[in-house]
Amino acid sequence: MISNPTASSCEAYSSSVEGAPRQRVAILGCTGSIGAQALDVCRQHADRLQVVALSAHSRTEELVRAAREFTVPIVAVTDPAHAEDSCLSELPEGTKLLVGESALEELAVLPEADTVLVSVVGAVGLRASYAVLKAGKRLALANKESLVVGGDLLMPLAQPGQLLPVDSEHSAIFQCLLGERAEEIHCIWLTCSGGPFFGRNREELEGVTRAQALAHPTWNMGAKITIDSATLMNKGFERIEAAQLFGLPMERIPVLIQRESRVHSMVEYVDGAVIAHLGASDMRLPIQYALSYPERWETPAERIDFRTIGSLTFDAPDPEAFRCLALAEEAGRTGGTAPCVLNAANEVAVAAFLAESCSFTAIDACVAHCLEHHDARRVESLEQLHDIDRWARAEASRFLAGLS
Repeated sequence: MISNPTASSCEAYSSSVEGAPRQRVAILGCTGSIGAQALDVCRQHADRLQVVALSAHSRTEELVRAAREFTVPIVAVTDPAHAEDSCLSELPEGTKLLVGESALEELAVLPEADTVLVSVVGAVGLRASYAVLKAGKRLALANKESLVVGGDLLMPLAQPGQLLPVDSEHSAIFQCLLGERAEEIHCIWLTCSGGPFFGRNREELEGVTRAQALAHPTWNMGAKITIDSATLMNKGFERIEAAQLFGLPMERIPVLIQRESRVHSMVEYVDGAVIAHLGASDMRLPIQYALSYPERWETPAERIDFRTIGSLTFDAPDPEAFRCLALAEEAGRTGGTAPCVLNAANEVAVAAFLAESCSFTAIDACVAHCLEHHDARRVESLEQLHDIDRWARAEASRFLAGLS
């Protein structure tokens, strides 16, 4: 569990960078939705933030543009197939280029970086997150797979103020807990927009198309996370993350549909008081808070005029229609290596759906199959999780091949 997140708890950790002219930031996954918005935060607060390292998987032209704009001394391309892209010759003079997934771990431990934002998508982010914490650097975590798959390994490493969640919901919860006592929490209300298919039944979901699933009503995200939001697997992952971050069992982290995406989550205390975090639907807010904590900087987003909202609505999710939510709860309650299988199978199935080679409802069918055929055990090492991840991906691929 994250230690009581008060401003004072972070001061001791932050003392290592006090006196530096600017906080030095490495952004892993700089061309994705979160990474691009993080660069915008760095752009708006150039007097406080210095970008010292960047990584991209395959979008090398965007990487080069960012490296030139921020004069970044070291970058990484994690897809070796793009290591020879001609645009890389336009990197700033003297910029060092690393290649391959292992480069993420090299950037994670750079002496020049104070804070590392891990915003790559997928289980590949786990090793980088682990390396950041082992190196004693601040981890701004936007890779949910790190905690879903390897939370049992990461959380014991995190010192007070060292791990700052970037997910809007977990950032909201973190802020609702400021100055409060963990033992006085009754529950965490984890909010959810409901995605583009809120209100549909199981039969109506079977014919959902790729284009329909990518049309999220409020948030601008990458394709994989947008599909996870449509299936509600994203919210299932976030429940597991919240259990890891805040030390509560799954049953005390109910999901609450909040269609307007203005209430980003709430914490209810034993005396009946509920503290809610409200704000714009703009990921730059939690990104900036993870970089500025314990300070608050001028907002990068447009402010909300609460006089014009009209109303806020709340509802319950339908786990019968959106079975990924129930599968994530099953894996979270089982614990151990079950969430690793949940994540790996889901990644394979979502990729197949995006490639239009399986149906929308085949995603949860694939995940259910893999969980059913896995005997969960205690998490022991990164190597163990790697082996289980590989098994789950192979099993998911076999299952999907059998559907065609």
